[in-house]
Amino acid sequence: MLPYELFISLRYLKAKRKQTFISVISLISIAGVALGVAALIIVLAVMSGFEGNLRDKILGTNSHLVILKHNRQPVNNYYQVIKTIEKTEQVVAAAPFIYSQTMLSSQNNVSGVVLRGIDVEMEQRVTNLGKSIVEGSLKALVSPPGGDALPGIVIGQELAINLGAFAGDTLTIVSPTGAMTPMGMAPKMLKVQIAAIFNSGMYEYDTSLAYVTLKTAQKFFQMGDTVTGIELKVTDIYQADKIAGKIQKQLGFPYWARDWMEMNRNLFSALKLEKLAMFIILTLIVLVAAFNIIGTLTMMVMEKNKDIAILKSMGASAQSIMQIFMLEGLIIGAVGTVLGGVIGTITCWAADHYKLIKLQGDVYYMTHLPFKMQPLDVIIICSSAILISFLATLYPARQAAGLDPAESLRYE
Repeated sequence: MLPYELFISLRYLKAKRKQTFISVISLISIAGVALGVAALIIVLAVMSGFEGNLRDKILGTNSHLVILKHNRQPVNNYYQVIKTIEKTEQVVAAAPFIYSQTMLSSQNNVSGVVLRGIDVEMEQRVTNLGKSIVEGSLKALVSPPGGDALPGIVIGQELAINLGAFAGDTLTIVSPTGAMTPMGMAPKMLKVQIAAIFNSGMYEYDTSLAYVTLKTAQKFFQMGDTVTGIELKVTDIYQADKIAGKIQKQLGFPYWARDWMEMNRNLFSALKLEKLAMFIILTLIVLVAAFNIIGTLTMMVMEKNKDIAILKSMGASAQSIMQIFMLEGLIIGAVGTVLGGVIGTITCWAADHYKLIKLQGDVYYMTHLPFKMQPLDVIIICSSAILISFLATLYPARQAAGLDPAESLRYE
């Protein structure tokens, strides 16, 4: 059996002919809460989807962890270091790399690039370079087709467009740090053949990254049997900072480790701040609905003066009267929250599943707008909406509880 406070609250929500206006205001309040909750769920799902998409593309090209030496000293015993690192818990794979800035020229254009020397087989266990190839193959990087003596190179799709080059074309790598001659510093040059073209989905990477084999890079930069550093893949990307600390302690000085979150801290901090700002701004919609609830309950108290006086005369306490109107406001808030949650969830699922919002792939590097609902976000949104609705009931409920039955019934 329902408590009489809840029973009366539900009765008050059902409109009579004289109370149609109050009922309309109640519906507007419910719609306001529903709209605010749905808008919050949809917008935060879009931002979470965008953040996840960006994270996947960054981690598709880059490793989870990078091990370097202080002052960028070359790592000479890297195979032994890799064996030590791979024994660490949660480390999936490790690969050596060489990293340096160079110029890349074709017959049509010149572009500055970051040249990376990689071990092709080990690299594919750490990053998704092999999966992003759109023309040619990584095998051609190790052994160029046609028996050509030129070493291979893999470049980004946007870089290929800028250079006006295709798979199989010849390019020239130019290093500004070359050999000293009587005429000054002479730049080093190396002719290479395009073995493959990749598309990472990130404009910055596709225009500035180029890959050669580890041996080619060691020979070109005269590094001997050393590398710039070691890149790692771990089981849990969100534990990368803790794993980095563990490896750094294990290897000791002069080695130091950087995780992907540290290397992209500014970007992801900006996204989190923007997400928080959007949450605060869109919460204002729910606050507007809360003011509607205050107005609805205030008018209800004025309309039900006589009923409140009779209930008090029959022995109802001030607390019970307060509960009646608090429950009424909470019902409005709860119904609006549930409707908003259902609308927001269905909208996000449909928009993501059917890819309803199309984007220009060459501009945004996404074919559709991604929606990714986080359960914690939905819980926080719904809890906040109900809490705001509850706070909105306090003033009118206290006004109702403080009514004097004698004054209300004096002229009846």
